[in-house]
Amino acid sequence: MDIHRIVKFYKLISHNQQLANNRHPMFERNLAMKVFGYVFVGFWAVYLLFFGVTFYFIFSESSIEPYDMINGGAIFFLAIDFFLRFGMQETPAQEIRPYKLLPIPITFLLNVFMIRIGLKVYNLFWFFFFVPFGLLSIPFYHGFGGLLGFLLGWWLLFVFNAYWYLIWRSLINKHILNLFFPLAVYGALFYFGYFHNEEQQWLFTFFMHLGQGFIAFNPAPFLTVLLAIAFLFVVNNKIQGSMVYTEIAKIDGNTKVRSSEMAYLNKFGIIGQYIKLEMKSTMRNLVVRKQFIIGVSCMILISLIFAFTDVYDDSIFMRSYICVYCFACLGVMTLTGIMCAEGNYMDGLMSRKESVLSLLKAKYYFNCMVIIIPVLIFMMPILAGKITLLEAVGSLFFTTGVIFPFLFQLAVYNNTTLHLNEKITKSGRSTKVQTIVSLVALFVPMFIMYILITISSISVASSIMFFIGLLGTLLHPMWLRNIYNRFMKRRYINMQGFRDTIHC
Repeated sequence: MDIHRIVKFYKLISHNQQLANNRHPMFERNLAMKVFGYVFVGFWAVYLLFFGVTFYFIFSESSIEPYDMINGGAIFFLAIDFFLRFGMQETPAQEIRPYKLLPIPITFLLNVFMIRIGLKVYNLFWFFFFVPFGLLSIPFYHGFGGLLGFLLGWWLLFVFNAYWYLIWRSLINKHILNLFFPLAVYGALFYFGYFHNEEQQWLFTFFMHLGQGFIAFNPAPFLTVLLAIAFLFVVNNKIQGSMVYTEIAKIDGNTKVRSSEMAYLNKFGIIGQYIKLEMKSTMRNLVVRKQFIIGVSCMILISLIFAFTDVYDDSIFMRSYICVYCFACLGVMTLTGIMCAEGNYMDGLMSRKESVLSLLKAKYYFNCMVIIIPVLIFMMPILAGKITLLEAVGSLFFTTGVIFPFLFQLAVYNNTTLHLNEKITKSGRSTKVQTIVSLVALFVPMFIMYILITISSISVASSIMFFIGLLGTLLHPMWLRNIYNRFMKRRYINMQGFRDTIHC
C-alpha cells in the first residue's frame, strides 16, 4: 500500500464527510439533536469517570491487584462495547458508494475505510473509565510507563473489537438471525470462561496475564493482539469487497411474494385496508421488519430472564417496571417513527378526506393486536409465580391507554421520511423530539410506578394502572381525533419536510 496516498485520501474523505454533514438538508433540523447528543455523551463520560474511581476503591479491598481484576474481566467490557457499536458504526460497503464512481481501485478504497474504522475516536471512549482507574492503580507499582502500556493495550483491544463487530454487522445486514451467533459466542465465553468452573476461570486468567504483559511492555501480548487485528482486517476486506457491489447495485434475490388477501379484514372497510398495509409493511419492508424483529427479541429475552432467573425477585419496584417495559418496548421502537414511513407517499395519502384519521386508527388497532405477543410471552413469568395476573393486565392496559397515546403525539410533529429498504441506521435520522419522547415513554412510567407502590401496595398500584389505562384505551376515538386535527393544521409543514428528506 502507498502510505502517502492513503494518508492523503484519508484526509480527503474526512473533509468530504464533514461537508456532507454540514450540507445535508437535515443539518439545521438536527442541530439541536447534535447538542443533545453531545450532552448525552458528556453525561456518560462523567458516569464512566465516576465508575473508574469507584471500581478502584471496590477492587482495592480484594486480594488481587485492582488492575488485574479489570484486565481479567475484559470480556465484559468488550461484549458491552460490541453491542453499543450497532448504533454508531457503519460498514465500509455502505460508506464507499459515492467514491466507487471515481477511477480509484476498490482495494485501495477498502484499505482506507478499514483504517478509518481502526482510528475512529469512538475506540477511545472507554478511556473515560480506564484513565482514572489506571492513574489510581498502576503508577504506584509500575510508573507512568506501565500506565501507558495499560492504555495502549486496551486501545488495541477495542480496535480488535471494532473489526470483530464489523464481521458480524455485515452478516447481520444479510439476515437478522445472524445476530444469534455473536450472542451464542459471548454466552459460551461467559459461561465456560467464568461460571462453569469457578475455581479455574481460564478466561479471567488469560486476560489478566495479557493485561500484565501490556503494563510490562512485553512484546508478546502486543504482537498477539496486532496479529489478531491484522487477521480480522484481511477477513473484513474479503467480506466488504463482496458486499460493495451489492450495496451499489442493490442486488437482492428477486423472489415471488405470495400476497395474502387477508379477506377477514375487508369487513372493517378503509380501516381494515390500512391494517393490511401495516401488516404487509411489517412483513416486507426491511427497516420496519427489522425493528419489529428486534423489538420482539427484546421482549422474549427480558421475559425469559424475568421468568427463569432471580435477578428482579428482590425488588418489587423493578419487577413491576420490567413488566411494563416488556409490553411497551416494541411500541416505543416502532411508534417513535410514526408517519415517517408514510412520508414516502404522503402526497397521495392527503388526497382523500380523513384518510389520515383512518390510518391513525389502524395503527392503534394494529399495535394493540401486537400486544398479544408479550401477553403470550408473559405467561412464562406468570406461571413461574414471578408476577401476578393483575400486574400483567395492569401493565397491558397502561401501555395501550397511556404509553401508546403519548407516543402517538409524534404523528403531529414527525416530518422526516423513513427509507423503508435501507439499513436501519441509514434509513433516517432521529430528531430531538423523537429521542426525548422515547426516553420519556420508557422512564416516566418508572417514576409513576415508584410513587404508586410507595404510597400503597403492588396490588393497589396495579389496579390504579389498570383503570387509568382502561380509560385511555376506551377514549381512543377522542384523542386520535385530536391528534388528527392537530396534524391537519401542520400538514403543509410536514409534507414539505417529507419531500425534503425522501431522497436523503
